[in-house]
Amino acid sequence: MIADDEPSLRKVLGSLLRRQGYEVAEARDGEEALALLSPQVSVLITDLRMPKLDGMTLFRRALAEHPDLKVIIWTAYGRITESVEAVKHGAFDYIEKGIDNELLLQVVRKAISSYELDQKSPRGTVGPVPRSVGRFGLIGTAPALQQTFSLIEKVADTPSTVLISGESGTGKELVARALHEHSSRKNEAFIKINCAAIPKTLMESELFGYEKGAFTGAVSQKPGRFELADRGTLFLDEIGELPVEMQVKLLRVLQESEFERVGGIRTLRVDVRVIAATNRELLKEVALGNFREELYYRLNVVPISLPPLRERPQDIPLLVRHFIGRFNERLRKAITDVSPEAMEVLLRYPFPGNIRELENIMERTILLSEGAVIGVRDLPPAVVTVAAAPTPLQNAGSAAPAATATGQAASSGPWTVVPPRPPVSSLKEIVRQETERVEREMIQKALADTGGNVTQAARQLRISRKSLQTKMKELGLRDKEQ
Repeated sequence: MIADDEPSLRKVLGSLLRRQGYEVAEARDGEEALALLSPQVSVLITDLRMPKLDGMTLFRRALAEHPDLKVIIWTAYGRITESVEAVKHGAFDYIEKGIDNELLLQVVRKAISSYELDQKSPRGTVGPVPRSVGRFGLIGTAPALQQTFSLIEKVADTPSTVLISGESGTGKELVARALHEHSSRKNEAFIKINCAAIPKTLMESELFGYEKGAFTGAVSQKPGRFELADRGTLFLDEIGELPVEMQVKLLRVLQESEFERVGGIRTLRVDVRVIAATNRELLKEVALGNFREELYYRLNVVPISLPPLRERPQDIPLLVRHFIGRFNERLRKAITDVSPEAMEVLLRYPFPGNIRELENIMERTILLSEGAVIGVRDLPPAVVTVAAAPTPLQNAGSAAPAATATGQAASSGPWTVVPPRPPVSSLKEIVRQETERVEREMIQKALADTGGNVTQAARQLRISRKSLQTKMKELGLRDKEQ
């Protein structure tokens, strides 16, 4: 959506975006924009000075109603200071009117990529959660999660660098935000950058900013994320995707707290607390030469590891109840319970997508359920099939009860919580083969669409070029650019 009181500017920008295949809505002022906003809008581009409702007020109210929305400030020359302040308070980025079209489109693409990545990430809790059940937006009583809570409390109000590791969907961004919000920096900016969503060629200018004239299209000076995060917190998500050449420059900032903008000669000093997150095993990446050893140890001052959901099955009933409450309200449903048989299915399902996958399953199930109690028939068939797969123990005819890490069956409410049984190897192999088949088809199509251009194919698939090359190698696909 574009919000600007100048019709000619709205028309020019709207036409540019529509030619790129985007659906665009236009608003003449802030009030109209606020009325037109919906969950289907991913990006809002707004001017600062508008009648009825100014851009700053619009962006604050828009984010309050639509937290996942990415707001780009579209500013005239001379209003850079206001725009930077908006970014510090939650705007995604700003662009100057009259900027090179390609640079403008790059900002929009980044915003859309960030929005899509956020949709795949676990969301925080709704409403207060008892301390005994969870904290910091994370729900659970598992010992590993309680250790995470304790670590957050101990290190939140320190300047130490934190490295958060865990599978996708385990809540790494929630931990990062908790560290910021429970520190003395909580009233300063929390700046996030997803290293997997930024093209390699733009990474340096994104982190450190650039000077006017540094390259074609650089019509004005622009601060980078480190500068915006001064006195606050910078969250480097998917740090394992950072190009090797940028790792050296990041290491310098971490060690010396200083850098230069692209095209600049003046050294800038900042006070930034850095938090990084990864779903990769960085020590393995170090061994492979993909990640610098000295950077790893500089980031890993305080390691926080989030357990996957399959390792804390006692938390599944708690999360299920939480999502029932959330989606009952959102979808205007009146689900009251889950049958013991349906809960058993959920307890035995391995949840490769972790909490986000459970959230999606519950939303679909609640939406389609016709009764007040969720039964097995209401669950997605794929979930039921995987959960029902026999284990080697069952095949051996053993009836021994499963136990938790302490040797005892855990209990939560009316359900006995047992660790999920892994599917037999044959099922795992089927899943692996099917995943590879789908990945191969998607990559081959993207390469065909782009004439074999790996960079463009990666952009189409919304992954980094490096990740695509790695996946192609794994699948035995030839890279014509090498």
